[in-house]
Amino acid sequence: LDGAEETVTVPLTWTFEMGEDAEPVVFETTANLRLHIEEAPEGATATPEPRWVADWNPTLVHPDATADTRFALSVLEPERADIVDSDGMAIIRMRDVWRVGIDKQNLPVEEQDAAARALATRLEMDPDAFAARVESAGEKAFVVAITIRQEEEEQWGVEGLRQMRGVLLVHSELPLGPTATFARPVLGSIGEATAEIIEKSEGRVEVGDLVGLSGLAAAYEDQLRGTEGWLLELVPAEGVATATHRTEIAREDAADGEPLVVTLDTTMQMLAEELLAPHEGASAIAVVRASDGHVLALASGPGSQGYNTAALGQYAPGSTFKISTALTLMRAGYTPETELECTPTSNVEGRNFTNYPGYPDAHAGRIPLHLVIAYSCNTALINEAGAISAEDLQSGAASLGLGTPGPWAFPYYSGTVPADATGTYHAAALIGQGGVTASPLAMATVAASVAAGHTVVPVLLPNNEQEAAPGSATEALTPEEAGALAEMMRAVVTSGTGTRLADVPGEPVHAKSGTAQWGDGNSIHGWMIAYQGDLAIAAFVEDAALSGSSDAGPIVEEFLRRLVIE
Repeated sequence: LDGAEETVTVPLTWTFEMGEDAEPVVFETTANLRLHIEEAPEGATATPEPRWVADWNPTLVHPDATADTRFALSVLEPERADIVDSDGMAIIRMRDVWRVGIDKQNLPVEEQDAAARALATRLEMDPDAFAARVESAGEKAFVVAITIRQEEEEQWGVEGLRQMRGVLLVHSELPLGPTATFARPVLGSIGEATAEIIEKSEGRVEVGDLVGLSGLAAAYEDQLRGTEGWLLELVPAEGVATATHRTEIAREDAADGEPLVVTLDTTMQMLAEELLAPHEGASAIAVVRASDGHVLALASGPGSQGYNTAALGQYAPGSTFKISTALTLMRAGYTPETELECTPTSNVEGRNFTNYPGYPDAHAGRIPLHLVIAYSCNTALINEAGAISAEDLQSGAASLGLGTPGPWAFPYYSGTVPADATGTYHAAALIGQGGVTASPLAMATVAASVAAGHTVVPVLLPNNEQEAAPGSATEALTPEEAGALAEMMRAVVTSGTGTRLADVPGEPVHAKSGTAQWGDGNSIHGWMIAYQGDLAIAAFVEDAALSGSSDAGPIVEEFLRRLVIE
């Protein structure tokens, strides 16, 4: 080449990988190369090989780059969606709150322990535990004791809290339901991400991010949260005036979260929770609209201690299950008028079954099936145990929506009816004990199936995939069968164990009470299932004092009466 320099222009392709699920960003630039030949060092025997070199210029990496710019990649946050009702109204939404705690930065160290204990005592918290939290926090920390909804200021005495030494109230917003307890075991809660959630997110969740912590809010976090986007720009380099122009290179917009639609009715849910508030043990109310299976209320009382008793409880349904037994007998050839023998006792393999204390003598002996159900005679059904198999009983229950295996779009226990029960277990199953278990929602579905005239599948999330169907039922519930069961349930109200519901305003109420022994046999669960028009309800009390009609019956009655008023 005789020491001459030659130049050439070459294309460059730059590829920015934007993550596993994103298309890479690709753009083209050019570089001017010159052939550089170095002179051989003095005394060298070989001539250096010529090489191509490029003169640095920011346009090598992007056509718009200059000495005053740099690349910047930023995250575009999606807008989090709400959990909404069927009308699109937000159930869990951002609400104003006060974060109440100890402000260590503005309180002398020697006063911090006393201030923490005073605040904890005022809030009925553990003073030792809160004082320990305050002590272990950083020297400038604001240690939150409680978060109070601003609409509840008066009942918490917020003005008094403000006057306490070392106490600070900070305004904030949190995604909350209408009340502190509103369907919390079902919907769950939303709050700042825990360390565990952040670690498992592989970088998707950062400190301070709001995420679903439990319930449906956690199960459908990805849907509610949406998907982050990104923005690749040329921005002013460090030390350069911020007014310098910013150049967008590429972007992928965030995909906002999609609302999670739930069928809960706010009025019914709040009423159900109010009626359960006095009960110390586990309790629940489940309400289903028969025509479409929509779940209108799923309330678990304070005695459930945060557990979703309404949808996940597994309890013997007792005599409420006799609706299923009656259906199974009818499929074996019985009619509502078929007479059964209501004896004082029924012996199966050495075990004596009896009726409940105070069973009316006037309705003992030979009585028709519809009165067996109305007055809830145990022995009459157990005496017919040989007429139907455990498989028959399971099929009949499935026709009423009990024991449907799913899959479900929400946490739900639909019940179990063993198909292999024999002897005393099969006999006990006929009256809703033995191995038979159900949740309150499952039993509300039984009542809803009778009301609708077909097998009902409960629906809580109407817009989410829900493949569950009454597939385990060998026979679909027919309108004729449902009509016969409806007459039996109406007789419970007009003359049987549910007469307290006879004068409830509105359409006629159909019901079935249930009492199930558990534990040592001296404790009982109380049940009442009912429907009025298109509305089906199940009420459950884990530690009933007397019976289903005495303990769960008043809950159903009050719910239906109040619903008319409200």
